[in-house]
Amino acid sequence: MVTEKVGHVSALLARPRGARSLFVFGHGAGAGMRHVFMEAMAERLYVRKVATFRYQFPYMEAGRKFPDRHNVLHATVSSAVKAARKAAPRLPTFAGGKSMGGRMTSMTSAEAPLAKVLGLIFLGFPLHPPKKPGTERSEHLPAVKLPMLFLQGTRDKLAELALIRPVCKSLGRRAKLHIVDGSDHAFSVLKRSGRTNDQVLDELADTISKWTDARK
Repeated sequence: MVTEKVGHVSALLARPRGARSLFVFGHGAGAGMRHVFMEAMAERLYVRKVATFRYQFPYMEAGRKFPDRHNVLHATVSSAVKAARKAAPRLPTFAGGKSMGGRMTSMTSAEAPLAKVLGLIFLGFPLHPPKKPGTERSEHLPAVKLPMLFLQGTRDKLAELALIRPVCKSLGRRAKLHIVDGSDHAFSVLKRSGRTNDQVLDELADTISKWTDARK
């Protein structure tokens, strides 16, 4: 995939036979598109007839530890959406990602509409840094005119429920908040919860599949 102003980065398209929609899926700050979470979600969405287009941000492609400047990240999101639409032009398209990938997608959408994208999906929206609760990172969301699905864990240290709930409520009917009981920012659960990480991943995939189907 060619990224505007920064050259080439890698991408992976997983398109099942009979796909009903396409999710342009950005990775989190600390792990790339082949991270175990990204792989596991793509596999589960594939079974549910949701195609995924995973892509690398330039810093991750180059093996650097720290994310690029926002303008580079935003350009990458825009290029990924265009490349995904070119690869699967007939599929209803959604965009977002894990943590930073989702936030950068919403910031990009707030600046300029993402062509033919029907909604945004956040797998753990990073509302604030750990131990520094706040809502400044959500200030751009009112400028996003698309439906938004927030999938958030009750133990997520980057999005306290007491803060993310009113943020979503303030967005009105555009936002749907799905709470994943017992999970942290990585959507991992404790053994004593009585649930497994696989069950949580299935819940996430089911929720995304149903939400995207309802918006085509």
